[in-house]
Amino acid sequence: MSFRISGLPASQFAAWFSLSDAELAQRHAVRCVADAVHSFPCRVSLTDAEVGQEVLLINYEHQPAASPFRATHAIFIRAGEQTFDAVDEVPDALRRRLLSLRAFDAAGMMRHADVVDGRELEGAVETMLADSKTAYLHAHFAKPGCYAARIERA
Repeated sequence: MSFRISGLPASQFAAWFSLSDAELAQRHAVRCVADAVHSFPCRVSLTDAEVGQEVLLINYEHQPAASPFRATHAIFIRAGEQTFDAVDEVPDALRRRLLSLRAFDAAGMMRHADVVDGRELEGAVETMLADSKTAYLHAHFAKPGCYAARIERA
């Protein structure tokens, strides 16, 4: 079964990078500089920031559903990135990490959840999307628990 993985829309975050540190703080966000390899994954491009690159750490509502599973969490974003959107392609930022997958129905209710090594993502996605009541999946980086990407049928 074909699937589509998508990052967050780049346009949604463009203005954030012109904010001062004080303005970011009012929005519960901070400006950071990546100081370790594979530790600052951008949720727009689904790539890891290189050491020395600026990133913003913001709180993002990744599950706006009107259900008990409505959720926000911290995410990193980088300026000037293009939104990742590909069919049957797993970006390295997901491939190299332990992931928590959560399957939701159209009402935003969780149907299934599992933890999977990113190198084995396709099998878990196929299993969860085989349920006709599953509308979409959210991938989270399992250790910190933060939202990573949306996955749906292609």
